[in-house]
Amino acid sequence: MSKSALDKDLQRVTGLETATHDLGRALAAPGIALVFLLVAAVWASFSVVQGPTTYVVVIGAIIAGYMALNVGANDVANNMGPAVGSRAVSMVGALFIAAIFEAAGALLAGGDVVNTVARDLLTSAEFDTSTFVMVMMAALLASALWVNLATYIGAPVSTTHAVVGGVVGSGIAAAGFGVVNWPTIGAIASSWVISPVLGGIAAAGMLAVIMSTITNRIDKISAARIWVPIFVAVMTGVFAMYLATKGLSRVWSPDVWTTAILGVVFAALGWIISMPWVRKQSMNMENRKKHVATLFRLPLVVSAALLSFAHGANDVANAIGPFAAIVTALETGHGEVANIVLPFWVLAIGAIGISLGLALFGPRLIRTVGEQITKLNEIRAFCAALSAAITVLVASALGMPVSSTHIAVGAVFGVGFLREYISRRDMEGTAVPVNARFVDATQLNATPEEALANARKTEGRLLVRRHHVYSIAAAWVVTVPASALLSGLLFLGLDLIVG
Repeated sequence: MSKSALDKDLQRVTGLETATHDLGRALAAPGIALVFLLVAAVWASFSVVQGPTTYVVVIGAIIAGYMALNVGANDVANNMGPAVGSRAVSMVGALFIAAIFEAAGALLAGGDVVNTVARDLLTSAEFDTSTFVMVMMAALLASALWVNLATYIGAPVSTTHAVVGGVVGSGIAAAGFGVVNWPTIGAIASSWVISPVLGGIAAAGMLAVIMSTITNRIDKISAARIWVPIFVAVMTGVFAMYLATKGLSRVWSPDVWTTAILGVVFAALGWIISMPWVRKQSMNMENRKKHVATLFRLPLVVSAALLSFAHGANDVANAIGPFAAIVTALETGHGEVANIVLPFWVLAIGAIGISLGLALFGPRLIRTVGEQITKLNEIRAFCAALSAAITVLVASALGMPVSSTHIAVGAVFGVGFLREYISRRDMEGTAVPVNARFVDATQLNATPEEALANARKTEGRLLVRRHHVYSIAAAWVVTVPASALLSGLLFLGLDLIVG
């Protein structure tokens, strides 16, 4: 009896230790995030001229840091999700790579679109300084809260759309509907449909090309030695142009011809370097799809890293754009946003916050994009990553408003729906009635492999999880109006407190 009682006591102690450990891990991430926000507040207080508005800058820095954490937790999943879902890189490796390249992109080339946050969305510049500060403060806090909610429910949303909704909502609350540049808002709304469709079509088309040139060939190894270097060349050329036009636009703005020449040069370099590498990797490789797909592993990781760099350069403005506008307005004493100054310390808060948010809260959304929408391997993930960059490039050249977040997720949908279409097409007219297998010996499956294939065809299985399609699409549509409504309410609350 004493032994039994002792065992029960030990089990209770072990359970208590396990619960304490799990609780500690659950509280660690919010604790680290809170420390970051406090450091951002202290940093802001020492980075501006001391005066009666210092507390406003400190509060703005806390909100900007909070938004940066949410951008890292939600938005970066679109870049690293396919790489993790295809098992090309581990979760820890993905977090490490993305954190470095996101921070590098934000610090080295970030902030180019900061001036567009309010200038292109609000047609009126007649706000006094205090009103303008409250408009930007409400917009930043509302967008951060909405992205936080989206991350909590596991929905990858566009942080750009959240900021847009925030600025529009607080602008309307401050000066009425006439202050909003509605054609711009209409263009943004159109991107809800345009972006995922373009991304899905591009990814599905690329996957179809790879299937026809490599994976559906009898001699897959020989085909891979020819075509994989070509796809790598396309990747290096596209990303050279992508970084020149999107990722490095703050420090370098080449013209169209320079960008095209840059793409050709890097495409040639990619082909030259990858030729011997592919040949070496394919030596003694089995002539199977699973083995050939591993040749796309390294290009996939490189493309995900470059997407993270470009994302850091572009989307750091979503975290610190309104805050930079607040700092500029307080320093100049005008509610004018034509030329927003971007101090390095403001940019650093955004860069560090994005990387920290990714490391602390990013895994959940990374798994959603990479694993829960559809099954990915290295080839499908490579198609999703490269098509995202191609689609953004083409859309930017044509002046089409698109969301990189929607494109990336739409690309994952695209490869999944293409596989589902091919599976259903192959199933038509080939299913064998179950009863016939027991009545007519000629209808029996010749091999276990044939039996499994017929079973799969008969099932007509869905390769894209529909509930994720519906929930993500709903979150996309709701983002702008929800953040706008929340921002308007926050502005009215601030105005009531200040007034």
